[in-house]
Amino acid sequence: MGATILDRILTRVRAEIEEDRAKRPIEEVKAMLCDAPEVRGFAEQIAGGFGIIAEIKVKSPSQGLMRKENVGEAPAAYENSPVVRAVSILTNRSDFGMSIELLRDIRASISKPVLRKEFIIDPYQVYEARAFGADAVLLMTQRSTTGELQHLHDLARELGMDVLVEAHTQEEMERFPRGVRLVGLNSRDMLAPAGRYVLSRVVKALVGGRADLSTAIRHFDRIDQLPNGALRVAESGISSASIRRIMELGYDAALVGSDLLLHRDGLSAALAEYEKAIGSTGSVPLL
Repeated sequence: MGATILDRILTRVRAEIEEDRAKRPIEEVKAMLCDAPEVRGFAEQIAGGFGIIAEIKVKSPSQGLMRKENVGEAPAAYENSPVVRAVSILTNRSDFGMSIELLRDIRASISKPVLRKEFIIDPYQVYEARAFGADAVLLMTQRSTTGELQHLHDLARELGMDVLVEAHTQEEMERFPRGVRLVGLNSRDMLAPAGRYVLSRVVKALVGGRADLSTAIRHFDRIDQLPNGALRVAESGISSASIRRIMELGYDAALVGSDLLLHRDGLSAALAEYEKAIGSTGSVPLL
C-alpha cells in the first residue's frame, strides 16, 4: 500500500520544523515567552455551553482551496458569532497555506481563545505556539507514543495552555495523556492512502458542494469510548445539518472548518445556519 496522507504531511512538517529552527533557534523562541500575551481560557470557554470551534485555513489536502472571501472574513465573523466559542488556526504551511505568524496576527484581532492546530511532534512547536500567542494546542495520537504525548501535553500545560488531544480509534484513546481535560474524536481517516484525498478534491471540482470523502460522521456515535469527565469535541466532516446530532450525542463542542470556509453564500450565511440549528435545541451562552 502507498504512503498515507499523514505520512506525507509529517515528512513536510519535519522539514518545516527544521526551517523554523534555523530561522528562530529554540533559545530565541523561549525568550519570546516573556512578551507573549496572557493566556485566554480555551477549556473554560468550551465548558461554558455547546458551541463550535471555528477554523481558519487557506486550503486542505481533501478539499483544496477554501473560498478566499470566507477566509478573509473569518476573524471578524467568528468574533461576532454567538455560537463560536473559540477559533482554531492552522499553522501548517505546505498543506494548509498558513503560518505561526498568521496565528499571532489573527489572535491580536479577536478576543476569543485560539487553538494552534498543527501536526505537533516536537517540543519546539509547543514553545513556538505559546510564544506566538496560542491559548491551546492540538495533539494527535496517531504516529505518537504514549510517552511522547505525555511529554508534549505536560509541556503545554506548564506553559499555561490547554491541550485538545484527538483520537480516531479506541486503541488510540488508550494513549491519551494522564490529566487530559479536552479530548476529541476525529472522523477523518488520516491513515488512508494519499490517493483518496486526491479523489476527494476531484469530486469536489466536478460536482461542487462541501462533501468530503475522507470523513465518516458515523464515527461520532462512539462518544461513549471517550474518557468520562473530559470535555468532548467532535472534529471534521461536520455540517450545519449534522450539528444537532452532535449535540444530542453529548459532545461539548464541534470543530468546524471546511463547511464554513467553502460555503458558497459566504461565511455570514454559513454561521447563520449553525446559529439556527444550535439555537433550535437550546440557547448558547454568549461570551
